[in-house]
Amino acid sequence: MGNTSSMLTQYDIEEVQEHCTNVFSQQEIISLYQRFCQLDRNGGGFISAEEFLSLPEFAVNPLSHRLFPMLDGLNFKEFVAFLSAFSPRATLQHKIEFIFKVYDSDGNGKVSFNDMLDVLHDLTGHYISEHQREQVLTEVLEEAGYQKGSLLVLPDFLKILGNSGLKMEVEVPVD
Repeated sequence: MGNTSSMLTQYDIEEVQEHCTNVFSQQEIISLYQRFCQLDRNGGGFISAEEFLSLPEFAVNPLSHRLFPMLDGLNFKEFVAFLSAFSPRATLQHKIEFIFKVYDSDGNGKVSFNDMLDVLHDLTGHYISEHQREQVLTEVLEEAGYQKGSLLVLPDFLKILGNSGLKMEVEVPVD
């Protein structure tokens, strides 16, 4: 499975499926493998963040630069695991864990007000002012029972987003 010139065996497919808690069908895994091979330009069995971000869906994402640390050097199994958070069959907890990693840019397991403000800035650009972003974020935190100075950990994110009806889906074309 490391070398992209090889074909996936039934065992490989089932192993990837199990690793990703069965959020992708076997046919979807085969389609993802074909896409992975296209992205792996040098055929080494790994894709770089730059290769991954050649996908138009991610290149235009305002948070793409935050995904770089998560993407660089992925093998096929890791590639599918990364994409599994975007599956409609992924659990809400899995999606929230992914979002937490995006906000926790330094990887310390805590998200500060400024971390959230930075992500909000990436998402809104110049459409709203810094003051408006701070005001909205402060209100959201206060409504959830937190303060501007709070450092949020994953259970806090699960509490805040757990009842949000969060949608985070990417269609995997199956040929």
